Amino acid sequence: MKILYAIQGTGNGHLSRARDIIPLLQQKGEVDILISGVQADIELPYPVKYRFRGLSFIFGKKGGVDLLKTYKNSRLKRLYREIQSLPVHEYDLVISDFEPVSAWACKIKKKECIGLSHQLGVSNKKSPKPKKVDPVGKMILKKYAPVTCKYGFHFKAYDDNIFTPVIRKEVRELEPVNFGHYTVYLPSYDDKKIIKILKKAGNVKWHIFSKHTRKAYTKNNFIVEPLSNESFIQSMCTCAGVLCGAGCETPPEA
Repeated sequence: MKILYAIQGTGNGHLSRARDIIPLLQQKGEVDILISGVQADIELPYPVKYRFRGLSFIFGKKGGVDLLKTYKNSRLKRLYREIQSLPVHEYDLVISDFEPVSAWACKIKKKECIGLSHQLGVSNKKSPKPKKVDPVGKMILKKYAPVTCKYGFHFKAYDDNIFTPVIRKEVRELEPVNFGHYTVYLPSYDDKKIIKILKKAGNVKWHIFSKHTRKAYTKNNFIVEPLSNESFIQSMCTCAGVLCGAGCETPPEA
């Protein structure tokens, strides 16, 4: 069986989860990997057949996605060419982890597409919803990567097609110790802004992983460095606590 596994490249949670999903898929057939997006910081230890620009969300520096930058960086003609060029008809099974090129290629060519993502867990009608409705976010969850069959990840199995998060083997096998520092991963905030806020906590040791710096540096009780899979896991394994966003990867791993 030929399988196409398409992964969203905004952020690193999708790629982190894929590290454990890919070997399971390889037990079932021949797997080709697709990654679209320009915001990932880690690499997969597997060959990637397709790399597309796709429709990548751009992280802001003050929290959340920068919608204006996302719009300015979108190349809709190029996205359309990528969708048209993807030979989804050559695959027996297409799986999309909130990845738009594969999802829309299947939709246009009337091929079944299996959705496997945190976003499908969040958007499920039985999952908890915030009191304040975000119409833009709701539309993105619905339209960004349409699929014909949905399986979601969430902190609880709120529905029959929702499963608890995938915890990477390399994290499950860790033996944690406490060196007293706090590990910080807030990719939609600039490290300078993070430091400005956290220095109010006094002489606490912080280890910040930032999307907004290319070179590691130390400032007083702050160590700041670009994200790498090995360094982040080691920091998390030896920390007193983790400060992160409310995604479906780092919180359950912590």
